[in-house]
Amino acid sequence: MSQWEYDVAVIGGGVTGCAVARELSRYELRVCVMERGEDVCSGTSKANSAIVHAGYDAIPGTRKAEFNVAGNAMMEQLSKDLDFSFKRNGSLVLCFAREEEPKLKELYERGVANGVPGIRLITGDEARSMEPNLTDEVTAAIYAPSGGIVCPFGLTIALAENAYENGVEFRLLTEVERIEKMESGGYGLTIRHEGTTKAITAHYVVNAAGVYADTFHNMVSSRPIHITPRKGDYCLLDKEAGGHVTSTIFQLPGIYGKGVLVTPTVHGNLLIGPTATDIEDRENVATTAEGLAEVISKSAWSVKNIPYRQVITSFAGLRAHEDGDDFVIGEAEGAEGFYDAAGIESPGLSCAPAIGVYLAELIADAAAAGKKEQFIACRKGIPHLDSMEKEERARLIKERPDYGTIICRCENVSEGEIIDAIRRPLGATSLDGIKRRVRQGMGRCQAGFCTPRTMEILARELHISMEDICKNAPGSQMLTGINGGEKR
Repeated sequence: MSQWEYDVAVIGGGVTGCAVARELSRYELRVCVMERGEDVCSGTSKANSAIVHAGYDAIPGTRKAEFNVAGNAMMEQLSKDLDFSFKRNGSLVLCFAREEEPKLKELYERGVANGVPGIRLITGDEARSMEPNLTDEVTAAIYAPSGGIVCPFGLTIALAENAYENGVEFRLLTEVERIEKMESGGYGLTIRHEGTTKAITAHYVVNAAGVYADTFHNMVSSRPIHITPRKGDYCLLDKEAGGHVTSTIFQLPGIYGKGVLVTPTVHGNLLIGPTATDIEDRENVATTAEGLAEVISKSAWSVKNIPYRQVITSFAGLRAHEDGDDFVIGEAEGAEGFYDAAGIESPGLSCAPAIGVYLAELIADAAAAGKKEQFIACRKGIPHLDSMEKEERARLIKERPDYGTIICRCENVSEGEIIDAIRRPLGATSLDGIKRRVRQGMGRCQAGFCTPRTMEILARELHISMEDICKNAPGSQMLTGINGGEKR
């Protein structure tokens, strides 16, 4: 059985794992990220609310409270350094009855205790003056100007690419099967990679495995944890509905979280959801008629006249809810050198940058690792025609004529953008990989027109047959054969 050796092995290529990897890449350490999907951001991180929470919901003193406010504060500069979409659009938490206003005040005081900047209580009329489409039932609200929205794909991929440029190895389609503490120190990991069993040894392990983080933790720690997958259904509306609200609209939280939200996205759509249903199946991301009906009915409590006929797609994601109702972060009990980033549910996306810094510093201190002299701090993303001024677009097309050929008409995505998505560090190898990087297929027609041409570009760039192109992981091939039996 062949073996790879590293200083640090990170399990999970979601936003938390990639944030930790990016921060570890600042140090003189040999680091790898193991992700069972064909791409980073292929699990929990790809299906969430895309919200940068202000930090008023978490109980003061918890890990959620600590990392939420810190991660929020980091996001703006990080978006500039790594070139991903982020906007501070502010958030509102709505109260619908006078008798519920003491709970709203408690939430406000929690936000003050957590250090949320600029947070304040406002009346229902003040809230409606900010957001005219709020319902008449709103009696009061919390306003938090530091709330924001982000592209979760863009954030995760930017972190991963920057980590890769700084020497981190990414082993995709790699599933960890077993972890054992070695007598000589460190850990031995048994993995499946490209159908072959291999061994990895690492002095330190970071467990950022989402809904499976308890499985790995319990292999080595003397104190077990338990994660319940919590499923949430969402509806995404067309860009014509994107201006229906400008802030992120929450409902006063209940036992299962923050309720159904209504929010614009950084790309101009409108998003509503999620539900919160505890399930046993850690792979179940199927939407249900009941879940989507709940999203629609509950969103109408907050915002009136939502144009539900403009829903262009629906999806579901899983949150990793730990029984202790808080993040499990740091060195696991009885497992020296094994660091958890477990139970990362909402507001995990907001917290990821701060969690990355925290765990990387712990590991670097334990390893006595020095910082690199030549760390690459910034990363430039793929140019997007849709966000360019006319003159800038003309200059780019003159330099790169393939940017003048539009493939995805709904999102105005060019052939050049798709080519760059494939050729980038950790480039796309599937249709979903391209979608996450340049939004091909995310528009109104949901890839109905642009898929065949995109597949042709993928086949050409990767030097593979059209029949080998997958939607995402191996086994999700798009074609079963070619007319006449000819290979392309």
